[in-house]
Amino acid sequence: MITKYIKKIIAAGFVCCCMMATLTSCMDLDPKADLGDNLVWSKADNFQLFANQFYGWTRDFQQGANYASGLSDGPHSDYRSDLVCTSSINTYSQGTNAIPATDGNYTTLYKRIYYTNLLLKNAEGFSDKGAIAAPMGEALWFRAYLHFELVQLYGNTQLLTEPLDMDSEKLYQERDDRGMVVDQIIKDLQQAATLLPSTPSAAGRLCKDAANALISRVALYEGTWQKFHNNNTSRANELLTIAKNAADAVIAAGNFKLFYNETLGKDSYRYMFILEDAACNPAGLQKKDNTEYIMTTRHRLDDKMALNITHAMAGNVCYPTRKMANLYLCQDGLPVTKSPLFQGYNQPTSEFLNRDNRMNGTMFYHGEKYWNNDGKWRTTWDDNDLADCLEVNVRSNSGYQTRKWAVERKVDDYYESMDYPIIRYAEVLLNYAEAAYEMNDNISDADLDKSLNLVRLRANPNMPKLSNSLVSSNGLNMREEIRRERTVELLLEGFRIDDLKRWATAPTEMAMDQLGVKFSGTWFETNWAAQARQLNNEGCIIMYTNRTWNDKLYLYPLPSDQLQLNPQLGQNPGWQ
Repeated sequence: MITKYIKKIIAAGFVCCCMMATLTSCMDLDPKADLGDNLVWSKADNFQLFANQFYGWTRDFQQGANYASGLSDGPHSDYRSDLVCTSSINTYSQGTNAIPATDGNYTTLYKRIYYTNLLLKNAEGFSDKGAIAAPMGEALWFRAYLHFELVQLYGNTQLLTEPLDMDSEKLYQERDDRGMVVDQIIKDLQQAATLLPSTPSAAGRLCKDAANALISRVALYEGTWQKFHNNNTSRANELLTIAKNAADAVIAAGNFKLFYNETLGKDSYRYMFILEDAACNPAGLQKKDNTEYIMTTRHRLDDKMALNITHAMAGNVCYPTRKMANLYLCQDGLPVTKSPLFQGYNQPTSEFLNRDNRMNGTMFYHGEKYWNNDGKWRTTWDDNDLADCLEVNVRSNSGYQTRKWAVERKVDDYYESMDYPIIRYAEVLLNYAEAAYEMNDNISDADLDKSLNLVRLRANPNMPKLSNSLVSSNGLNMREEIRRERTVELLLEGFRIDDLKRWATAPTEMAMDQLGVKFSGTWFETNWAAQARQLNNEGCIIMYTNRTWNDKLYLYPLPSDQLQLNPQLGQNPGWQ
């Protein structure tokens, strides 16, 4: 468990440095020595300084923070799902990962939970609870966030609500049932909502809406897990009701709304992800104009990133699949298999025509003109521009290329400064719609208009709303359409593999070959001489085949070193 890490903490001490640029003081906190040190915990400011470190624990673009990876490979990364791939085989996506000797995700999460509990323990003896309400709320929020990570990755997990001594019997007991852990997570978040500010902070601190938004995520995840894995209808509906009500509380508060600007129009979705505190879009908007991000990992202008984000996305490093491209609806609200608007695959750009505008907001089409990092904004291209611009050539790898997260301004490599969204309002709206549907396997048009259709129409103002009549008259499936909307909206934000697991659809979806563009009988066949990959029986490029799924993959295996420290933990099913 965390035993050896607590030993390291006690041996070396823990330096709690403030994470905000405006704060310079720090505390040297050795948990064992300072647990009862009144000089440390006697001031409200010190509680806030200690809580500031928590904001460095969330997901981010890069992989450096272990479990936190969102864009690059990590437990929640889309690279481990079915919709994107890269130049080398991802063993998790392929279904061939093994039991690790160690796992930084596991140990880091517990170490951080220790620190949230340390603050909360010392808060018990602080006389002026109102003065430390915000850091207490932050500690509860992050304790919940960290425990939820453990549940998603490992299922049953040890629930820790106090900073335990390293010889505590609790550290050597069995794991707690995931249901009990989820109940505590929701309880923590509900309490956090009473302590955190009701009004969002310009400095990006947690607020009441962030607590309710995370409740909606947690309760939806576990509610659908109980429904599709355990057939536990009563427990599922209990959690789904909580998810819907929590999402509704965020909606009713009115503090956040979908990011949209008239100048950007249907491209508002695309530009939201690359907002910086610099000239970064045709409307001159910056981060302060983003009305959608509820909780973020923040980055400052001119700070060097650990990942070259633009080249990772627009540099043909991330390979979208045919399956991903086919998910986007046509402008009549129908899938490519049903819509008369679909233009087929014969030309390199034909499948992009008449489609959900988020398709081109997430992917480049062949021959598209785009920025050359000279800092000049163009909404149209004239003859003078043509010699000084870049042009997309998709004739490599899968035949599809991504553009999401790729900045459109002149900036040195590694110096992009957009924030990474931990929770955004669109997810809350989609959580509401899915929870509402899964409670009774139906949803009213009013609930769809209140939630999912706002997301859909942001980028597609002329597309028909999702409605019961649209579904019934076109032979659609409402659950599939709700899931489709969630998938295309949240692509490359670290949701897909977790969604496939909680829906229990991973055995079907993850075992499919990952395919590229249709090659045979199309423009590509006569214009892509270097294409040497195998084709399937439909003439599509095969990126990766022989993909497997075993139900043990629903959960990650516990690392062997932790089982040696505490055999009572027990290994997850199928990994023995």
